[in-house]
Formats: sequence, structure tokens, C-alpha cells
Amino acid sequence: MGDNRWTSPPGGFGRSLDEHAHEHDAAAPAPDRGGVVDSAVYVHGRRRASPATLTDTYRCLQELDQAMAWIGLRRPDHARIHSLADAFQLHELAVDDAINAHQRPKLERYGDTLFVVLRAARYLDEREEVEFAEVHVFLGPNFVITVRHGEAPDLAAVRRRMEADPQVLALGPEAVLYAVLDQVVDGYAPVVAGLENDIDEIETEVFGGDPNASRRIYELSREVIQFQRAARPLLKVLDALADGFDRYRTDEELRRRLRDVADHLTQVVERVDAFRHLLQNILTVNATLVSRAQNEEMRSLTAASYEQNEEIKRVSAWAAILFAPTLIGTVYGMNFVHMPELGWRYGYLFALLLMAVVCAALYLLFKRRGWL
Repeated sequence: MGDNRWTSPPGGFGRSLDEHAHEHDAAAPAPDRGGVVDSAVYVHGRRRASPATLTDTYRCLQELDQAMAWIGLRRPDHARIHSLADAFQLHELAVDDAINAHQRPKLERYGDTLFVVLRAARYLDEREEVEFAEVHVFLGPNFVITVRHGEAPDLAAVRRRMEADPQVLALGPEAVLYAVLDQVVDGYAPVVAGLENDIDEIETEVFGGDPNASRRIYELSREVIQFQRAARPLLKVLDALADGFDRYRTDEELRRRLRDVADHLTQVVERVDAFRHLLQNILTVNATLVSRAQNEEMRSLTAASYEQNEEIKRVSAWAAILFAPTLIGTVYGMNFVHMPELGWRYGYLFALLLMAVVCAALYLLFKRRGWL
């Protein structure tokens, strides 16, 4: 890829477009665009036609010399994507990936067609979370097909920017790929800023003793890992494109711009790697602080339990001491005629003395054991 001479169709390509257009002419036109956001045909970087249907796009591409079609889709239905596959000879594996989505960033070459999967991301301030989306790009000698699954990136803005710079757009389909890559990587910057702000807030929560800090750390760690899976494989995609610079005679301007995208992406990947290590450290610190707080709580509970036990001991000791004279007095207070010492002159003093002796003995016993 990379040669702006990619305007003459490969063998059989023009015939398939012509036949495909006639097939659609015979069918009833469908009012629904089926996920087609914008379809345009460019000549030397300038829009020459904005066909209303894919059939018209195929016809314009066939009729205009040195033309390039740029077809933008958003969650297309199977009929549209298979129509494009038949018209542009797209590989069935790439078509399946574009329909099903949920792919990791990658680059595949199928003959003259290049298939690129990108993972876009955007930071949602109101929800403080990262939302991910996919963009699938098909590049051929004279066409670009973008299939977007999700809200990001804003490919309409990419198209406007490219149309405002016809010299770059005239470099061919690879120029569009550069612009899409640049938009995706530029979209990572707000995500990095949002994640950095979230980490700062988490650090405050951790050292402030917020009980919900652990859950937020785990949630943010999961988002950082997903972000890594979106950004890091894209480095290999850019490396693969760079490896084909000479082979596909990529324009020098595009080479410079793609290297600039690679530099920005490298900075993003390094920041995200640092975020992951930082979150691991924060999680360790949080676990230490939580463990320390739990130990302090257990120590407080242990001290309270000890104090409670001491009080119970004192109450039990005095209860035992006071129970002894009560028992003696209760026995001697019974109205029995035949009872030892009942008629004795000193029986009352004996009972009092017995009570005092028993109480003193119990007091000394409990004192020795530390209950009093």
C-alpha cells in the first residue's frame, strides 16, 4: 500500500463492480441505507460524487478515471456488508470479523486488500468510566471502507479534515487510513487524562480511609487493562505498516505522519503501563491500611472485652461474698423446732461471726486471684 497509483483496478475487479451494479439495478431499491453513513467518490483528493446508494457508488467508481471510493458504515446490516464484499472481493474472514466485531487491534493483508482493526476509546466524565468501540478499515487499490461499531471515533470529522486537504487525500486510501489512525490515537489523550484524574482521587480516598476505595481500585484497574489491550497491539499495527513503506512505496509525507502517530501512541502506552503499576501499588497500600485499621479495631475490641471480663469478675466476686451471709441467715431464719444451736444463748453472735469469717475468706480468695 502507499502508492497513489492505486487507482487502476486489479484483474477482474472492474468487471465485478459492473456486474454488481447491474444486479442491484434489477432489484427493488431499498429506502433504508442499512448503516451507510456517507459514501463518496474522490478524484485527485476532491469529492466528485456523493452517491445515494451503494449501487451508484459502484457505478461512479467504474465510470470515473483515477477515482477512489470512501464508504463509511456504522453497524451495517449483513446485506450491505456482503454487497461490499462481493463488489470489492473482500475476504470472508475479514468480513466475518467486521460483522461480529469484538476483535483486538490487528492488520491483515489479503492480496491487494488491507484489513485493519482499531479499538477506539473515549472517557465519559459524567460516569467516570472509559467506553470502548471498534473501527474496521478495508483498503483496496481504489477504495476505503470504514465500519464503525460504537460512538467513537468521529469519522465524520476525519472526512471533513481530509476533504479540507485535497493534497493529502489525493495520496490514496492509505492517507485515509493515516487519518483514521490519527483520530483514534488522538482520542486516547482525554482517556489518559481522565484515568490520571481518577487515580489522583483514589489516592485521596485510600489515605482518607474511604471503605469503598478497594472496589474503585479494582474497577479502574479493569479499565486500564482494557485500555492496554486497545492501545498496545496498535503499536504492532503501526510497525507492520512501517515495514511496508518501501515495498508499497508509501509517500514520504505519509511516512512522517504515521511516525508521528506512532510516537504519540508510544507515549500513551507508556503512561497506561505506569497507571497499571501505580494502581497495583495503591492496592497494596490500601490493603496495608485496611489491615492496620482492622488490627486497631481488633485491639480495641480485645481491650473492651478485657475490661468487660474484669467487671464481670468483680460483680461475680461480690455476689459470691454477699451470697454467703444470705445463705447462713436464710438457714437460721427457718421456723424449725429441732435445729442445732437454735436455743443456744450465743447462737446469734455465732451466726454473725460465721458470716463475717466466710465473707472474709471469700474476699481474700478473690483478691488473691485478682478478681478484686
